[in-house]
Amino acid sequence: MSIPLPVFIAVPLVTAFLLPVFSSLGRKGKAVATVLANFVTVSLLVMAVASIGQFRVYEVGKWSIPLGINLVLDGLSSLLLLAISVVSAAAMLFSARYMEQYTAKAKYLCLFLLMVAGMNGVVLSGDIFNLFVFLEIASIASYALVGFGCEHEELEASFKYMVLGSIGSIFVLFAVALVYGNTGSLNMAYISKAIQGSGLNAGLSFAMALFVVGFGLKAALVPFHAWLPDAHPSAPAPISAMLSGILIKTLGIYALARVVFNVFGVSVSMGWLLVVLGLLSMVAGAFLAIGQEDFKRLLAYSSISQIGYVVLGLGLGGLIIARDGNVAWASLAILGGLFHLVNHAVYKSLLFLTSGSVQMSTGTRQLKQMGGLAEKLPFTRATCTVASASIVGIPPFSGFWSKLILVIAAVQAHFYWVAAIIVFVSLCTLIMYLKVQRYVFLGELPENLQQIKENKGSMLVAMVFLACLCGLMGLLLVPALRSNILQPAVDVLTDGISYSANVIKMSMKV
Repeated sequence: MSIPLPVFIAVPLVTAFLLPVFSSLGRKGKAVATVLANFVTVSLLVMAVASIGQFRVYEVGKWSIPLGINLVLDGLSSLLLLAISVVSAAAMLFSARYMEQYTAKAKYLCLFLLMVAGMNGVVLSGDIFNLFVFLEIASIASYALVGFGCEHEELEASFKYMVLGSIGSIFVLFAVALVYGNTGSLNMAYISKAIQGSGLNAGLSFAMALFVVGFGLKAALVPFHAWLPDAHPSAPAPISAMLSGILIKTLGIYALARVVFNVFGVSVSMGWLLVVLGLLSMVAGAFLAIGQEDFKRLLAYSSISQIGYVVLGLGLGGLIIARDGNVAWASLAILGGLFHLVNHAVYKSLLFLTSGSVQMSTGTRQLKQMGGLAEKLPFTRATCTVASASIVGIPPFSGFWSKLILVIAAVQAHFYWVAAIIVFVSLCTLIMYLKVQRYVFLGELPENLQQIKENKGSMLVAMVFLACLCGLMGLLLVPALRSNILQPAVDVLTDGISYSANVIKMSMKV
């Protein structure tokens, strides 16, 4: 089934501007707007599943590259499309009831779909300027969504996020200008071809440094993470799930991986840089998370730690390719990184949704003001336990398999100390989520929480859906599924700068 690539961007974009029209028609119109928004996210999920395993190039306006704009669907972009669609469908379903406690729900739905359209545009864009444009669409929508509650904490976090996010965007824009000035092209395939022909000069090397800082800010890698611990806790729970589950990966990790591996070409120094950034994020995020008393802030710092695993896998794979040329072991490291990316998208989204359910029932995010909630919130407790087991890496849940792959890849590449750090950070993760279980669900139920009730309906359906995925995603390593979903994404990165030849060849056939 061949779905036109602009549909992934146009459908949420057009729907976003139609929703306020429906909402202006009164109570029934608002209900229709909610149903329509959920229908769009589910439709995007179906289309993403149908697009798995395809490699296509779409020329906008039938203008051929490098003059025209093109959209590219390959193994890496289809994997990210799938992850975006899964998380956005679950978060939108959760929002149907959760966002009733806020006003201006139509504006929320509009901004949510704008963010989805921007992320889909980032992963499909074939040129770096339009990647920047879609990155800004998603970023601006997320700035507004973080401050959606309009309280002091939300507005302060949103402002801080906007300032640092804008700085990251400026770095990316300057990098785009430098690349255009040195290669005469904005199309990623032709930029890569020009770099292969003439090599890296000082301008392009500086542009690469700007890309690392800009996308590092978007991904909240240490030391570029200052905005995340405030933004994620302050946002509504489904937006926290989107930010941590998929936004930082799309605007940060995906964009950085695409530029490093497919445009500039990975080098030993770049591989080491990614490894160091990954390890710093893993360790610092874990240590900072353990000491938190705010449920959502603990999850936010945990996101910094977990994103480090993804960057470590990509960096280790790139380092092996550049240093040894051993594609087999590099593929294993990159597989671990990408598999952890999709795993984290699911279980961290679920953890933020469960935190939203707990907060909606109890009226607090402070761990020490809770306790004994397993009795009152059994379904929330069950889904939170599944997500916690997944992020810790307890078999047979999904997080175990991606961490195991990363450990094996590090050992096979003789980076024994890296494997040891992975295991150590997993133990730190176990401590922080035992803390969550102890303070939130175990112990004695406080007197003021005796009358609370479980949040059911669409909120429960969204949490159960993601909990089931946590248990089933290990099946992605089954050869039939791996060869269609994960391996094509791994091949895109291990093939490196041959991306340019593939895209140009496919464009000639269009």
